[in-house]
Amino acid sequence: MNSALAVHRLHFAFTITFHYIFPQLTMGLALLIFVLKTIALRTGNEHYNSAARFWTKIFAVNFAMGVVTGIPMEFQFGTNWSRFSKAAGGVVGQTLALEGVYSFFLESTFLGLLVFGEKLLGRIGHCFAAFFVFLGSWLSGFFIIATNAWMQHPVGYRTRPDGQIDLASFHALIFNPWTLWQYLHNMIGSVVTGSFVMSSIGAFYLLSRRHQAFGRTFVRLGVTAGSIASLLMIFPTGDSQGKNVAFHQPPTLAAMEGLFRTVEGAPIVLIGQPNPDTMQLDNPLIVPNALSLLTYRRWKAEVKGLDAFPRDQWPDNIPLLYYCYHIMVGLGTIFLAIMGIASLQLLRGRLYESRWLLWIIMVAAPFPYIATTAGWLTAELGRQPWLIYGLMRTATGVSPRVSAGNGLFTLIGFMGMYTVLAILFLWLVYREIEHGPEEA
Repeated sequence: MNSALAVHRLHFAFTITFHYIFPQLTMGLALLIFVLKTIALRTGNEHYNSAARFWTKIFAVNFAMGVVTGIPMEFQFGTNWSRFSKAAGGVVGQTLALEGVYSFFLESTFLGLLVFGEKLLGRIGHCFAAFFVFLGSWLSGFFIIATNAWMQHPVGYRTRPDGQIDLASFHALIFNPWTLWQYLHNMIGSVVTGSFVMSSIGAFYLLSRRHQAFGRTFVRLGVTAGSIASLLMIFPTGDSQGKNVAFHQPPTLAAMEGLFRTVEGAPIVLIGQPNPDTMQLDNPLIVPNALSLLTYRRWKAEVKGLDAFPRDQWPDNIPLLYYCYHIMVGLGTIFLAIMGIASLQLLRGRLYESRWLLWIIMVAAPFPYIATTAGWLTAELGRQPWLIYGLMRTATGVSPRVSAGNGLFTLIGFMGMYTVLAILFLWLVYREIEHGPEEA
């Protein structure tokens, strides 16, 4: 890999990974705030309105950081990836424009009303404002996922003799079969993040014996939503997204699972270290036949290994892809266990006094971010060496006139600026948590 390409890939990976810290919480909290506002409207209990106001403040800070970090990221399509933008801009520009013009404006407009318009709108109008913030954030996620899904599984296009890619069917672009399960898996993941953050702050209040009524509300809603979302992350969304990979990107599946050789009755590897040089897994701990069963619903189904494909179609970094995938799956299983135990304790009426479990919930708050980052790394590393799967190699999409030195200079600048933004974000959120919700 030439050095300029490596720098441009690292540059985009850094900015998009940092940026996505914020939208995943935004999309998860948008649903939970709407739930709080709905409960307040139905019960007339001002306690839930106060809880919604508290989370709306955190939402607004998070939203602002997402905007600030998202704009430079989109400019990189032109600065770092100009050949890709020139060739495929007629396709991906459609969904990116829709995201900006419709969903972002919808979300930002009603967020202003949600933050400043409660007295003006009244109880019902303010609840509708919360709904439209939720709708805008989830619609934004849809258009971004539709863009990425087309790069993973291009449909509805035609290629001109000069190499330009034109959109032939907008319907095919929007209803790409890859989009549905990737979108649901991503959005449910954001609910997992929002639920863990909400329940962790609730656990903090209970453990510190401050704002305990709100602590119970945050823990109850966070655990309830988190239990449902953690289950849905595994089935059906994770299972169905895995089938997308198996049927449309079989070399990716083989690399994710560390399957170097085609085999009937393929196992799932729980622990092991992939060794591309020797074409084997070191120190594997396996579940026999499980991969065949999960992929094709037959114990002895044949699953193609990497040996079935030319080496130039293999993902570029098999060990990193393998580890990211297993981190995502492992953490997802842990989330289900934590939320399952917490739900059981909640039903038994013992959760609020189970200090050991509250400590686990509080400490677990960062881990959904790690799992989501590992999941996106799995998706993007798995698509390599393709920028548009089967159509454009990553190496051909990069800007030809931006040197490695220029890319590295701007990357260092971004790292410095984003460090300052991260400190500012943590300080603002810390202030809100220390202040706590306003008592009803």
